[in-house]
Amino acid sequence: MRKFENYVQEIKYEVLREVSKLTLSGELNDKINGIPNVIDPGPEPRTRCCIHKERAITVERVKLALGGNKENDNIIEVLDEACDECPIDRFVVTEACRGCLAHRCTGVCPKGAIHFINHRAYIDQNKCIECGKCKSACPYNAISDVMRPCRRACNANALSINSNKKAVIDNEKCIQCGACVYQCPFGAIMDKSYIVETLELLKQSRTDENLHVYAIIAPAISSQFTYVDISQVITGIKKIGFHDVVEVALGADIVSLHETDEYLKTIDNNGVMTSSCCPAFVSYIDINYPELKDKVSSTVSPMIAVSRLIKKIDDKAKIVFIGPCTAKKMEMKRADVVGSTDYVITFEELTAMLDAANIKLEECEKGLLNNASFYGRIFARTGGLAESIEHIIEEENLEVRFNPISCDGIEECDKALKLAKFKKTDKTFIEGMACKGGCIGGAASITHGPKDRREVDNYAKLALETKVKDSVRIFNKENIDLHRKTT
Repeated sequence: MRKFENYVQEIKYEVLREVSKLTLSGELNDKINGIPNVIDPGPEPRTRCCIHKERAITVERVKLALGGNKENDNIIEVLDEACDECPIDRFVVTEACRGCLAHRCTGVCPKGAIHFINHRAYIDQNKCIECGKCKSACPYNAISDVMRPCRRACNANALSINSNKKAVIDNEKCIQCGACVYQCPFGAIMDKSYIVETLELLKQSRTDENLHVYAIIAPAISSQFTYVDISQVITGIKKIGFHDVVEVALGADIVSLHETDEYLKTIDNNGVMTSSCCPAFVSYIDINYPELKDKVSSTVSPMIAVSRLIKKIDDKAKIVFIGPCTAKKMEMKRADVVGSTDYVITFEELTAMLDAANIKLEECEKGLLNNASFYGRIFARTGGLAESIEHIIEEENLEVRFNPISCDGIEECDKALKLAKFKKTDKTFIEGMACKGGCIGGAASITHGPKDRREVDNYAKLALETKVKDSVRIFNKENIDLHRKTT
């Protein structure tokens, strides 16, 4: 049976489930204001100081479930009402302070925020700018650093704390990876949802014969819903009302072939090429390494590739991507690929939709899903793309030097990109994954366990096709635009 990783995930799910129920029944507009009382019945609070506080936070969660602030293009938002429980003072002098004569902490403080009372240091929090110089200078390690989990998780440096001690997202730096969403222990940062739009589209398709809604599922699904067979999940998705379910891993096979060809044609001139599958990684390059933008593969991501394939085959198709990634919600809106994928929902949201429709996966019959190769399916984990390209080079006996590095998380990506910027790397291909572990570590995964990588590999081994070319042989790829519009 399903288990939630934590209480934050469970509460988020409860809100999404209630919104889904009302959408399916057509009662959302009439009963939306009653959701807080359903989630937080009272009279005693479950998690906050009082039931009124809990309900006020639930109101904000409902807004995010309905798409959030329409004027804010970012799909990650801070719930101000929920962001008030973290320690408000980051640097604090502890009992380890010896009141030494050197006073190095005072000497390095640029704001004069440290003073001494009875030979012991104190920090004036009204002056402190949280630069951390005092902590670095203290010979006794007597200054503690309690950085908020959201800031610690944000390797894009897009989070700060305002004068009201609330988290603030810098939209110019945010790469929508969702690390802050996953790491906030109070659920005060969330991703906007397209769950209502998806359900309304499915309802429309029941009466409109000119509308076929396809679900395309990320290969990372193999690490989720492990309490049932993956084929039962496919059946469950179809029961919600989807016309068909297609593996995004098929798009991964198409992408790896196209990207290998692009690599062959450009590597002699460019010296190095980066992957383009992870939208958060691409955004990180756009923001922090603009001089490397011409090194990024112009090939679309697997999500876009399989979306365009389906729409080329079926002109009645609308596409909903289901995966673990919050950044995909931003990718579908990018000017270079907009119109390919219509909506993105996460595994968390899929769970809420299934339960709202009273679909029990344990009771679903086993379905059929075999669209992709072994290599397409391992795209879900770090290293999967590099292994796929290597496989194609060997299979085709291509004479080209391929020396990849697979970066696991933004910190590793940054190191590889910095070396590439200064031409200090011998690597010819940089595979970048913003999340640790790859897509299986996505912020909106239901589980983030150590077994995830093994689950992906086991699922990949079930593929009937072991070679990339075999899985795509029946499709005419020449008619599909596999290029992003690069600037």
